[in-house]
Amino acid sequence: MSRQARTGTAPEVSLRRELHRRGRRFRVDFALGSVGLPRRRADVVFTRQRVAVFVDGCFWHSCPVHATRPRANRGWWETKLAGNVTRDRDTDERLRSAGWHVVRFWEHEDPRAAADAVESVLDDGADRGLPRS
Repeated sequence: MSRQARTGTAPEVSLRRELHRRGRRFRVDFALGSVGLPRRRADVVFTRQRVAVFVDGCFWHSCPVHATRPRANRGWWETKLAGNVTRDRDTDERLRSAGWHVVRFWEHEDPRAAADAVESVLDDGADRGLPRS
């Protein structure tokens, strides 16, 4: 597991590249400690608009379409992966209660469609008087 990339994965970079191409500026691998979530990070964050974007890996976050389960040490892996999902839901809930918008995508989703969804959230925020990036 130590060799797994924590940030800068191909799906994450594709989304960032698409958002940047559209003129959006953001923070990468943003620590959420300032929001009261120590040891948790968002993949892409628009701090002024309070939008946190996560690109979840199908294996690590138990995608309903592409998730697989290792055969070796099955019980440990089931506990580990269920814990990841539980932590994701907790992060979403705590960010929302702090006034943030949370946007999550699976790694297999089209980066252009994901960027469209992020821009939709950002533009909705601009309609509410929040600053744009």
